[in-house]
Amino acid sequence: MSNRNYNIYFHTHTVSGIVISVVLFVIFFAGSFSFFRDEIINWERNESTSYSKEIDLNYDTALKKLDNEYILHGRNITISKHSNEKRVSIYLEGTKDTLASAKQKEGSFFYLDTKNYKRSTYEESYSLGEFLYRLHFLAQIPYPVGYYLSGFIALFFLFAIVTGVLLHWKKIVSNFYVFRPKEKLKTLWTDAHTALGMIGLPFQFVYAVTGAFFMIKLLIVAPAVMVLYKGDQDKLYKELEYKDPEYKFDNKKLVSPYSIDQLVTKAKNNWKDFEINRVMIQNYGDTNMHVIVEGELLSTKKFTGIGKVVYRISDSKEVAKKNPETENNYLDVVKNVLYRIHFGDYGGYALKIISFVLGIITCFVIISGVMIWLVARNKKNMPEKKRRFNEVVVRIYLAICLSMYPITALAFIAAKLFHPLTQSNLYSIYFIGWLLLTIFFIIKKNDAFTNKWCLISGSILGLLIPITNGIITGNWFWNSFIQNQIQIFFIDVFWIVLASITLYVAFSLKPKESN
Repeated sequence: MSNRNYNIYFHTHTVSGIVISVVLFVIFFAGSFSFFRDEIINWERNESTSYSKEIDLNYDTALKKLDNEYILHGRNITISKHSNEKRVSIYLEGTKDTLASAKQKEGSFFYLDTKNYKRSTYEESYSLGEFLYRLHFLAQIPYPVGYYLSGFIALFFLFAIVTGVLLHWKKIVSNFYVFRPKEKLKTLWTDAHTALGMIGLPFQFVYAVTGAFFMIKLLIVAPAVMVLYKGDQDKLYKELEYKDPEYKFDNKKLVSPYSIDQLVTKAKNNWKDFEINRVMIQNYGDTNMHVIVEGELLSTKKFTGIGKVVYRISDSKEVAKKNPETENNYLDVVKNVLYRIHFGDYGGYALKIISFVLGIITCFVIISGVMIWLVARNKKNMPEKKRRFNEVVVRIYLAICLSMYPITALAFIAAKLFHPLTQSNLYSIYFIGWLLLTIFFIIKKNDAFTNKWCLISGSILGLLIPITNGIITGNWFWNSFIQNQIQIFFIDVFWIVLASITLYVAFSLKPKESN
């Protein structure tokens, strides 16, 4: 490699990495916990459900109760399940009946408990698991700024990965086995950055690509919409199968009896190991009422097996069908593969734990990259003013990043002590607490102190999480294991293991003087 190319790759790698380092750390740290979003949500509510994406609901009973409250005639109704919990999401569109009251023409979104049919709004159902999941793509920043920012951060991260590989290509194997903890500080950070970067390289590449795709795909397809579809976005979404077929509203009440439960069961019985995760009802109670039943085959049977059956209610006739075993096209595979490899929902707890570990390793790679940047510029021939500025920048970086650990552990305790914790209160506890910790560590002006006490405080708070849960609910982790409440048991034990490891690391750390 020529010196010119080396310098281009080196500076591209360094600049792109430094610019995005803090936000990238936040994305990966929160994203690592997001692999356990469903477990965190159920732990917080002291509930545990089976590991299944299938909707477990008595549709006829639920719709009858909703009809008494909302008057469903003429509405489109979407019932879906996106996570492993007892609730399903319900979206009611406004009625198509032009003579209906203004209230009936309003749409509504809420969650419905599948057992007691209790309704709750998004704000009422907000949880720590949802918060961490949304934090990993910066959804707390007003839309669409947060989404686009996280997408472009993922894109820049992809540049950093590619240029990093090009830099180390010739020594990619030999450097992987090199680790010299007793050498000077820059060598220590460089070896750790290179070795751990290579271990997590496939993981980081996948998340850089899929993260950019999910967050900025609208910007990617915008030119195609303008040129190929002449600005008709609905036409594009229809071809991409993001929109359901639309059926005309006859404005005539359906008098013949029908059962949504029977149709869903009928659709499920078409294929073995088929799980229903979405039911769409169009023109509820109308003579042209249709029911669209969607689902997937178990990932253990077929990685991409998306199926659909459409029924016309007036005569219970099947008007359309998509076989998940034989009719999945290229587009289905692309969408499903990108989704599944990003969320890691196809390999059970083993894959989730591995993904969490690789996510934390990536956080360390980010921090070590920042430390390499600092140590490389801490030279006697550099002006004192620049050296001080670099130290301040890294001090702020470390304070923001490392304080995420104790504040996240504290948020778990608060979520259990004050359950149900409202969305605004959770924001206040997390963000204000995070800000105060950051300011404290910046004022302290000691990077070693920041590192050690973030680990110690986070570890202590982490060990208190299962204790808090046991005291508040009486459901100690050994009880939840005996009662087969695996999700609750997992979170308690997860924090015991994580906090024990970080506490050991904290007391094993020895300050190393830079040369």
